[in-house]
Amino acid sequence: MSSDGATVTLTRESGYRFVVDFGEAIAALVADEPAPLGEGAGPAPDHLLLAAVANCLSASLLFALQKFKQDPGPLKATARAEVGRNEARRLRIQGIQVRLELGRPAAELEHLDRVLAQFEEFCTVSMSVRQGIAIGVQVQDSTGTLVKG
Repeated sequence: MSSDGATVTLTRESGYRFVVDFGEAIAALVADEPAPLGEGAGPAPDHLLLAAVANCLSASLLFALQKFKQDPGPLKATARAEVGRNEARRLRIQGIQVRLELGRPAAELEHLDRVLAQFEEFCTVSMSVRQGIAIGVQVQDSTGTLVKG
């Protein structure tokens, strides 16, 4: 669920602040490390990774639902990084937990079991990241019922 051959260009403005240029058709954004390294003027690289994984999973869930002509209503995704130190004592993202929330009760969505069984396979980003970082996925409906995970 990602465009082929995506390219971004980062240009350092000052300190740890970079302008992320996605090309002519998409507005640039500022990325920055939090203090004490940077000034926190924008999302840090770990935030961007979490956003990419959560956005791709959300889009993949929507795509899978729409294949069955189902409307989930508003979708919400929350992604959290599990950070720890590797053998060399360097900080690393060791896992990502994503919670997707449907905007409707599961009982109102036809073929939800089939959707939940396949939607992650459509996500280019999470399936690629998963090769090096464990990703846990949960889906809950609008009533708070956990329907996956």
